[in-house]
Amino acid sequence: MTLRILAAIIATVLLTGCNQDAANSVPPPPVALTSDAMGVFCGMNLLEHPGPKGQIITTGRIDPFWFTSVRDTVAFTLMPDQPRDIKAIYVSDMARAPSWEDPGAANWIDAREAFFVIESRKRGGMGTAEAVPFGNREAADAFAATNGGKVVTLAQIPSAYVLGSDAPGERTENDSANLRTH
Repeated sequence: MTLRILAAIIATVLLTGCNQDAANSVPPPPVALTSDAMGVFCGMNLLEHPGPKGQIITTGRIDPFWFTSVRDTVAFTLMPDQPRDIKAIYVSDMARAPSWEDPGAANWIDAREAFFVIESRKRGGMGTAEAVPFGNREAADAFAATNGGKVVTLAQIPSAYVLGSDAPGERTENDSANLRTH
């Protein structure tokens, strides 16, 4: 009888530890966009700029890092001097956005699940080339048919495209590995 009690206690402790690990692996939910959201790189209010937005949630910070463009969001993940404790990367799902001028406050999608249109004629919140995110491939294809560009996944966005150059570039193997591991 004592062995059964001891086995039950050990099983409970092990299962509790497994449940905590599973809970820690689930990304935190996105934060709704409000007038308090200021862009990391520009220090400007996100609501004052058109186009899709981004947010990155890290372990070491209570509030998300906010971005006036998705291009800046992706660039942040590639810059070696930025935090590496990324728990979640969310971008505006433009398939559910009211308009380009109003990308929505709560229509976020995990960037790793999104389809992005790059090299289109549309410009992001700061007037630069944008990586326009969509929650489904059909919406991304329709946007590209209307506005030009090509559809890619997060790992396929060329680092040169988000790190300053509007010209298409190749993502290095290391860049793609960074995006997959965060």
